[in-house]
Amino acid sequence: MRIYREKDYDAMSRRAAAVIAAQVVSKPDCVLGLATGSSPVGTYKQLVQWYKQGDLSFAGVRSVNLDEYYGLAPDHDQSYRYFMQASLFDHVDIKPENTNVPDGLAKDPAAEGERYEKLVAELGYADLQLLGMGRNGHIGFNEPGDHFPVITHLVDLAQSTIEANSRFFASADDVPKQALSMGVGTIMRARRILVVVSGEDKAEAVYKAVCGPVTPEVPASILQLHPDVTLVGDESALSRLTEAGV
Repeated sequence: MRIYREKDYDAMSRRAAAVIAAQVVSKPDCVLGLATGSSPVGTYKQLVQWYKQGDLSFAGVRSVNLDEYYGLAPDHDQSYRYFMQASLFDHVDIKPENTNVPDGLAKDPAAEGERYEKLVAELGYADLQLLGMGRNGHIGFNEPGDHFPVITHLVDLAQSTIEANSRFFASADDVPKQALSMGVGTIMRARRILVVVSGEDKAEAVYKAVCGPVTPEVPASILQLHPDVTLVGDESALSRLTEAGV
């Protein structure tokens, strides 16, 4: 695992964007696995800037998103499809038909999970998968539990995740209680994985994920077993690693 310590969120975002840009330049028709949430916002902003400067093109890129709230329409302002449009897709030259997000309104979530899993497999899985990390160590919406979910599936969100995401909604009661998420097995099929983390509230999760045992109680710990992981974090998020001499 390669670890990059950056001074602050902006520096972290630039470093992460550089990793993604290098992937796109080296393989213009690559498959990018994309994430949502506050951590990658700055990364997407930097990628948009480079596109507008003429330094980068997404014309051949295909994308697969990690997850989507179950029960939210694509045009709901808190859906992850909406987030991706507003943060990246609407501002670069990626073809709309090449962008993929789970259907949060699917009547049969199990069937939607199977459909999405098949789609990702047909694309050959991600060349580069971008991940954030939850305070409880979740990746995608794979919450702590007694096993690692393998394929795209419906998740009952942990209360801590609901509370963490409530800042984006009017209240915690408005946060969807379920989501469709790529499984850990799907994530691990990516050829490269890029993890972005910022803030002191992530420091313990990062430490457990990197230095602790591989356990489904800390889903991100599975990344220790992947052959090509890059972790980019600000000083606050990596503070426990620094203390441990990692």
